[in-house]
Amino acid sequence: MLWLLGLPVVWAFWQWTRRGHPVILPFDYGRQREGRQLRALVNLAQMLPALLLAVAVLMLAGPRRSAPPEDERILNNIIICLDMSGSMSMPFGRSTRFDSAMTSARQFCEYRKGDAFGLTVFGSEYLHWLPPTKELSAIRNVLPFVQSARQLPWFGGTLIARALEGCRERLVRTKEGDRAVILITDGGSGDFSGGRDRQIGQQLAAARIRVFTILIGNDAGGFGADGIYTIAALTAGKVFQAADQGALSMVFHEIDGMQKAKFKQVTSDWVDYYRPLALAGLLIAAVWGLSLLGLRYTPW
Repeated sequence: MLWLLGLPVVWAFWQWTRRGHPVILPFDYGRQREGRQLRALVNLAQMLPALLLAVAVLMLAGPRRSAPPEDERILNNIIICLDMSGSMSMPFGRSTRFDSAMTSARQFCEYRKGDAFGLTVFGSEYLHWLPPTKELSAIRNVLPFVQSARQLPWFGGTLIARALEGCRERLVRTKEGDRAVILITDGGSGDFSGGRDRQIGQQLAAARIRVFTILIGNDAGGFGADGIYTIAALTAGKVFQAADQGALSMVFHEIDGMQKAKFKQVTSDWVDYYRPLALAGLLIAAVWGLSLLGLRYTPW
């Protein structure tokens, strides 16, 4: 579009060289001065439409500039590893331990918008119910189906090491972002013996996966609970005790503070930039309108 700038140049050249249609008047034979200064001032005023045309051409050319740098949130891949053993059916406030854990986990997912959440349930075996996803509606819609699956026989025990190993295998597939596991259980594990807890903790730490454990209920812990603390220490995580529903919600808020969102600067995009040209056009149009009150050639 910039080649059209030749039009205002031609206009301005014609304005300074044209003679117009002169009409001889009686005082033309007098001794008046030529009035070069006035002629130059009038010609400058008559060049304002050419400048206005040049501004219009520049705006049609689509001026652009780079937008300010933006911060993009680095994705957190978080798997909620939920115990589905029989003891999770015990009363916990107005509901059961399992229901309270699921409700609080859903609220936590909705609170941390921008992260990817997955759900793994376990007992004697584990099942990856939901891969890490940013679609929060999936977390909400999965609740009724998880509840019905608790009747299956292979969710009767509590084998945390096996479940965490499955979570590790799932998280190492993610190509970007931080990784974390939120383990919710009410008891110790039967597969932490023989240094299994330390082995799993080292594998998780090597994969840069932090493990936050929530022991739910007053009697949480028991045999094998020491392995939970070992894994939390090796992965730079933490173990929380939630004795009631209020404490459970506070635990999720504390985890939110520990697993903080990170940001990185991304290359800015190009955006339209008409403001300077628009202001220049308005100024030229205003000056041209004022000049028409006296700085112009007569039509004849």
